[in-house]
Amino acid sequence: MRDRMLDSFEEIVNVHGKMIYHYIFSLVRHKELAEDLYQEVLTSAYLAIHTIKEPDKIKNWLYTIAGNKCRDYWRKENKAKKFWQEEVYSYASIVEAPPLPEEEILQKYSVKKMEESVMSLPEIYKSAIFLYYFKDLTLLEISNKSNLPISTVKTRMKRGKEQLKPKLQYLA
Repeated sequence: MRDRMLDSFEEIVNVHGKMIYHYIFSLVRHKELAEDLYQEVLTSAYLAIHTIKEPDKIKNWLYTIAGNKCRDYWRKENKAKKFWQEEVYSYASIVEAPPLPEEEILQKYSVKKMEESVMSLPEIYKSAIFLYYFKDLTLLEISNKSNLPISTVKTRMKRGKEQLKPKLQYLA
């Protein structure tokens, strides 16, 4: 019985194997990854071949397994990316060494110079930029607070930044 099942599985692979591989490759677009996933599909199919009740639907069954293996791979990839984005970077910021005294002084000096530069702008631009960058208000909050349309706030922000740019070149 086992030999017959092995022979039939080999025949299934001969008939449908290339199509399944190309399907996987079309999804992942990476040769080595497609080969690895193809091996996983064949292993899963071989282990579950005895569960097939309708042999004429084997092709669809193989495509389903292939699609599921690709989805599983993408889920694992997304978890790994989230780990690197969230866990590692938050850990790095916790254990990050405190800035050197010179760096701290330079940072304070830069912030002070930026604030002075913003305060030297005409009032029409100063308020929007100050509220946005120093008070952390959103454009919508600034719009509501100043009773101006949001498009006006955006325009004032843009024009204010244009005036600030030459004043802050030396800080870059």
